[in-house]
Amino acid sequence: MLDETEDFLEDEFTNDDHSADEENSGLFEHLKITVDKKQEPLRIDKFLLLFRQNTSRNKISETCRAGNVIVNGNPVKQNYKVKPSDVISVLLAHPPRENVIIPQDIPINIVYEDNDLIIVDKDPGMVVHPGFGNWDGTLINALAFHFAKDPNYNSDLDRVGLVHRIDKDTSGLLVIAKTEFALSFLAKQFFDRTTKRLYWAFVWGNVKEDTGTVTGHIGRHPKNRMQMYTYEDGSHGKHAVTHYKVLERFRYMTWIECKLETGRTHQIRAHLKHIGHTLFNDARYEGNIIMRGVNLPKYKQFVQNVFEVLPRHALHAHTLGFIHPTTKEEMYFESPMPKDMQDASERWRKYLDNN
Repeated sequence: MLDETEDFLEDEFTNDDHSADEENSGLFEHLKITVDKKQEPLRIDKFLLLFRQNTSRNKISETCRAGNVIVNGNPVKQNYKVKPSDVISVLLAHPPRENVIIPQDIPINIVYEDNDLIIVDKDPGMVVHPGFGNWDGTLINALAFHFAKDPNYNSDLDRVGLVHRIDKDTSGLLVIAKTEFALSFLAKQFFDRTTKRLYWAFVWGNVKEDTGTVTGHIGRHPKNRMQMYTYEDGSHGKHAVTHYKVLERFRYMTWIECKLETGRTHQIRAHLKHIGHTLFNDARYEGNIIMRGVNLPKYKQFVQNVFEVLPRHALHAHTLGFIHPTTKEEMYFESPMPKDMQDASERWRKYLDNN
């Protein structure tokens, strides 16, 4: 469900050494949910992933095995099927961390909104969700301020909201649910890969083929834990597929369109680096050095100037399509190329015309 996410930290679902026979002595409630009346049957480990996106399904299963996921007063196993109006509690051995969402008046580009959802065209540089090192100034803080002005909105953004994420320095479209039912309905489309999403990327080098597909398991890099890595033999990580199409060539850089068949952490960034076409100016994946071109002072200065115009990795969530949770109509949105990527492409065109 998460794609191209910057969040590596897992949440606090752990296998606590407590049993239900101890009447939950010493346990603290970290999450309480009353299931929507329209909810279809769904395994509880999958269901809880919708509300704690920084954790993993395995950690949720461990919490279930410890007897610390309670439904209607009774502990349940990870294969329990959630039903309408169930009351779910998640109990852990330590107090919940203070994580109050503070509404902040931060400008955001809202391109669509109704009673079920909101579409935001995110600027580069904005963190999507509060987390370690970024407890405020995020998109969620901005949305909390926006929703606070709506007398009809009554929801907990720590539970309801994000269906998917994009990296801090990735620009483009995001859908945010405004109700628990909308969250579940939209999340299933991301899980089933029925959404329509295309990314625009500038990559180092002249991509040889006009179209292509990158396939490989994505997992943590064996040496650099801040990077994800593509394992061809499937020995580590999760299966991932990225399709790409060339849109324009700049001799030493290429503008491509990417379609994700899966949604793994840093999928586009890891897959493109794997085939030798690292994202332009992607500092985490060494794309912020001159990787293609000539060894001339004039060219080096030109690239440095483009880095200044585009001071982040060149990735943009261009399109977003899905079925609306209430009307069941197909919704489709496009975000134009952001100014920094426009300026970078114009500089490349001028460079090619003069050299």
